[in-house]
Amino acid sequence: MGHFSTMFNGLARSFSFKKGRNSGSLDDGGGRESAKAMLKDAKRKDSILCTSGVLNSEGSDTFASVFSKKGEKGVNQDCCIVWEEFGCQEDMIFCGIFDGHGPWGHFVAKTVRESLPPSLLCHWQQGLAQAFLDPELDLEKKHQRYDIWKHSYLRTCAAIDRELEQHRKIDTFYSGTTALSIVKQGELVVLANVGDSRAVLATTSDDGSVVAVQLTVDFKPNLPQEAERIIQCNGRVFCLSDEPGVHRVWLPNEESPGLAMSRAFGDYCIKDFGLISVPEVTHRSITSRDQFIILATDGVWDVVTNQEAVEIVSSTPDRAKASKRLVECAVRAWKRKRRGIAMDDISAICLFFHSSSEQEHHLVSPL
Repeated sequence: MGHFSTMFNGLARSFSFKKGRNSGSLDDGGGRESAKAMLKDAKRKDSILCTSGVLNSEGSDTFASVFSKKGEKGVNQDCCIVWEEFGCQEDMIFCGIFDGHGPWGHFVAKTVRESLPPSLLCHWQQGLAQAFLDPELDLEKKHQRYDIWKHSYLRTCAAIDRELEQHRKIDTFYSGTTALSIVKQGELVVLANVGDSRAVLATTSDDGSVVAVQLTVDFKPNLPQEAERIIQCNGRVFCLSDEPGVHRVWLPNEESPGLAMSRAFGDYCIKDFGLISVPEVTHRSITSRDQFIILATDGVWDVVTNQEAVEIVSSTPDRAKASKRLVECAVRAWKRKRRGIAMDDISAICLFFHSSSEQEHHLVSPL
């Protein structure tokens, strides 16, 4: 139970932020207040990154590189967050990438970026507290730790979507955002995906070469299980004549809103017709062969393959410039492969698992 004790000590530390003002009860809102307090404290300590740059806390093996570039469609509706020592846990880090769409998309994306991490912490705290009282649970077992995270993510995403619908300052009827995030807790990585951003792992094969492993599903409307749900809800899925191959979600009797993804926060005009905000939650155990994870919006994956992406990142000598180089390569690929089409916003997070010396031991020479 050693690992469990460590996690619960972190939970106890989190409550100290609100000690004296309220009881810290998870049921009376104290959990959410303590999570918000942790968010403010982390920002004060510079352990949160919300713009292009790098995050590498002293004494930590993990290293995050973030970069975002505005496309040719107006304001940049992509945004990111990296939070080291997530939940007062030294071995935890949270990364999230959000891709807004619609007239208010940039506001929706930033709102979800701000609310998802503390809300997730609140629900995770609840799960830990309940597990602490259950003698049958052993959180040394990864699948039980994962179960708490999965349940926490499902509750978090449902709550966020309800809150967005009632938001007084943002019009989310025809606007929304995707959300792809991961929590790395020691060697356990939990992924939650709403939309069509993608997570790709770089690992080392037996011959020493870097290999891409896709960790998430791009939730496009033409995926069989997604299309079936949409059609059963009387929504429609089809491509416009001038966009062959780009499947979109449409209302039953209108040529709107034309969403190019089947899951998103917001977009309440079509929530009754098959669009959902339920995340697919999965997990993976990181090994010594696994080098880094790329989280990127579809602006990258529309023009760069998984294998190309991991080779671009792994062959960048300065890890601080890894995400910027990936985005710049995607920009060039847009100009080459999609002439005449307005470039999308392009954003990426590269989360490295090992120190530079360890990485050099495992990865092949730069291309």
